[in-house]
Amino acid sequence: MEKCIFLDKDGTIIYDVPYNITLAKIRLYEDVLIPLQYLAELNFKFIIITNQSGIAHGYFDQKDLHLAMDHLARLLMQHGIYISGYYYCPHSDQPELNTCNCRKPSPGLILQAAEEQGIDLGRSWMIGDILADVGAGNAAGCNTILLDRNGQERLLPKVQEKKFRPDHIASNFYEAINTIIANETHYEHTDKNNTRPI
Repeated sequence: MEKCIFLDKDGTIIYDVPYNITLAKIRLYEDVLIPLQYLAELNFKFIIITNQSGIAHGYFDQKDLHLAMDHLARLLMQHGIYISGYYYCPHSDQPELNTCNCRKPSPGLILQAAEEQGIDLGRSWMIGDILADVGAGNAAGCNTILLDRNGQERLLPKVQEKKFRPDHIASNFYEAINTIIANETHYEHTDKNNTRPI
């Protein structure tokens, strides 16, 4: 069984441009590459887990999304980061129209990926920028990190459901990856400034 980093896409590894499938607008956050390169050296797989309700709304189709996702995978590959797969929910974000089990915070996509790719969920992590990502990871049995790029932490005192509470909170990808390293039994966490993974 392999260990994996499940990654949300928009707002986590690329800048969040709503319903974007325009290749020129797909931009990686500056803090993504070095931490992911380090985790690749530690034999983590990378899989993207994303809600894409733009398909249900008719803003773009699945072919457009595949082109955008392939472009993102190529951007990362240029830096030695291989995406083992991407799994997406194409269904509506309106609760009354959505009965699927794949839209985060449901764990369906993570569970599907784990079954198809032989992943040990207990040694894997879900990293995302909103509480729905945390909910999906917790429900699937992953460790969870809220990458708080947009102030989601302020919502936590109001959250009653335990499933939406992350195991860890990080303000940037370096902090997130150092958290993972600290939890890997064969590696020590010594960088107190959280400026680079060690």
